[in-house]
Amino acid sequence: MDRRSFIRKAGVTGAGAAAVATTLAAPAIAQSNPKVTWRLTSSFPKSLDTIYGGAEVFSKMLSEATDGNFTVQVFASGELVPGLQAADAAAGGTVEAAHTVTYYYWGKNPTWALGAAVPFALNARGMNAWHYHGGGIALFNEFLGKQGLYGLPGGNTGVQMGGWFRKEINTVADLKGLKMRIGGFAGKVVEKLGVVPQQIAGGDIYPALEKGTIDAAEWVGPYDDEKLGFQKVAPYYYYPGWWEGGPTVHLLFNKAKFEELPANYKSLVHTAAQAADANMLQKYDYVNPGAVKSLVASGAKLRPFSQEILAACFEKSNEVYAEMESGNADFKKIWDSIKAFRKEHYLWAQVAEYNYDTFMMIQQRGNKL
Repeated sequence: MDRRSFIRKAGVTGAGAAAVATTLAAPAIAQSNPKVTWRLTSSFPKSLDTIYGGAEVFSKMLSEATDGNFTVQVFASGELVPGLQAADAAAGGTVEAAHTVTYYYWGKNPTWALGAAVPFALNARGMNAWHYHGGGIALFNEFLGKQGLYGLPGGNTGVQMGGWFRKEINTVADLKGLKMRIGGFAGKVVEKLGVVPQQIAGGDIYPALEKGTIDAAEWVGPYDDEKLGFQKVAPYYYYPGWWEGGPTVHLLFNKAKFEELPANYKSLVHTAAQAADANMLQKYDYVNPGAVKSLVASGAKLRPFSQEILAACFEKSNEVYAEMESGNADFKKIWDSIKAFRKEHYLWAQVAEYNYDTFMMIQQRGNKL
């Protein structure tokens, strides 16, 4: 039955018919999508298109899902506030949201780092499993709520590289006195092995390496590192970045502003954040292979950290954890949860996945792929 026939047979005429027609013509979804405009500050520059782009993916999905009624304007690091003040800006209400890595704020409380990455914890798949199915999101939000924030995973780089070194590092003894640009939690660990941690902004790393002011620097991974040209001044490129096995990038929301959203918008925020989370890791997995080949072609010398170095760092990491657990209930609660899953995750990972990947890697090295 068409609409005109329905109105006529129902006996609705004149102004009544116009009112019915107007009601029927208004899409129900438009009525449930109020206008909401947010601002989001990123901790990343636009030049790091993949990690910065996570916030853009999130914003685009929200806008498209609401016919443009829920808009999130993304600002790069420094446009509104410095990159390392993004979480503070969201908590304080300067902006409604931030896109950042929570270990940047570990100096306030080491618990901040647990939602992102800490030494010898989980890889990217493990972090996502813990966050989405192991109660990680809820546990971390118990802590974030005390800071006036609500957080969701909004990206992951995958395991990062161990950094750029001006000379080869073969033994633990080679670390003593080494001046290295390395942040936060990892800096506290390597300091126990004689490294002198340095806090240096990304744009200042290259000249510091070139002049010898520092001996080494960690950044992210091949795709992002290639943009900075480190191989020209510190050719030894070590792996893995044991302090960042699967760093989660977070979308942090002002808690009061998030709670004001209607239920369907809250649901969309969760959906768009999870999509941005998956998309970032997928893109890094796609672009890093070409980037590492390009880096090697331009002079980078790939080197694995020795088992001696990894074992020493693992031991010192556990010392740091013991110190933090003893005096920080928030830290202990979340770390206990990660540790329990870490044991199970690596039990399973060494069965099917490890054996399949190892076989395929052997085929790749034999030029059979």
